[in-house]
Amino acid sequence: MATEQRTDVPQAEAWGLQYFMLNLFRIMGGFLFVIVCAVSSLAQQRSVALTFDDLPVAGTADPVKARSINISILDSLDRHHAPSIGFVIERRVQEIGESQGKEILGQWVERGYDLGNHTFSHTISDDLTAEQFERGIVAGETSFAAVLAKAGNIPRYFRFPESHTGDTKEKHDAIAAFLKQRGYRVAVCTIDNEDYAFNAAYLKMLSRNDDTSAAKLRADYLAYTSTEIDYYTGLHKQIFGREIPHVMLLHVNRLNADLIDKLLELFEQKHYRFVTLGAALSDPAYSTPDTFVPRFSKYGPMWAYRWAAELGVPVNGTLESEPPAWILQYGKEPK
Repeated sequence: MATEQRTDVPQAEAWGLQYFMLNLFRIMGGFLFVIVCAVSSLAQQRSVALTFDDLPVAGTADPVKARSINISILDSLDRHHAPSIGFVIERRVQEIGESQGKEILGQWVERGYDLGNHTFSHTISDDLTAEQFERGIVAGETSFAAVLAKAGNIPRYFRFPESHTGDTKEKHDAIAAFLKQRGYRVAVCTIDNEDYAFNAAYLKMLSRNDDTSAAKLRADYLAYTSTEIDYYTGLHKQIFGREIPHVMLLHVNRLNADLIDKLLELFEQKHYRFVTLGAALSDPAYSTPDTFVPRFSKYGPMWAYRWAAELGVPVNGTLESEPPAWILQYGKEPK
């Protein structure tokens, strides 16, 4: 009997170990399933609409360079299946040549992307009367509305130059009523990576063949963009108690033409999916009343700060990062 007990005990222990391991694997599998579901849910919930200002191009009046910049950006948007809209400054169309400018706008529409109004001259509303600004809105439709019409579309979205929506309540309300009358919805923006400041320095680096600085700038630009995405995501959670769809503000410039793939990959790595501007604006957060008028200075902050003021949510804007000082200084240096 003693011999039989010695052989039975190890067998029982073996079965017990197998049972324990089986349950352990089941528990671990359950945890993994929960994690995968959480990541999948996050990926489905997070979204961003891409918007590009200053079409047909910013930073150059050369039609050849303008065409190259736009093709690079459009090709990348195609690769990433990223719906986008470009906001047109009519004067820029004329500066690079009406036919060349309209050709570029046509490429956006032919590829299935939308166009919006960024006024005729990009003069901020603070420097004009409401009536003067309204005339700029109408004049801003000259080229892009005709391009949209060929595809059976009409202008739907308007973006204020530098996000200045009016420096007085009377002007703010008058312009808002005029836009509504013409069938426009304001294209707000929730992330600003100050790409225009980076691009100003970048163009000088390229003209000086300063490859070392240009490489460092590209890395810093992507890092700063990543920081801004995370900052504004957190700010929205502070204001609304949840993440909301983003509207990313970019410009059609050389820097973004060179880095657009990596920039879109940033969003993908953070589990964002790309959506149309209309889809983003359909979120209830974007129905928050717009009564913001600067009280102490003439500036156009991102909409999270306006929403916070509207809803009475205290936020600390000093926590937002600024672009690296060396890049801002480089951009100010004489050519």
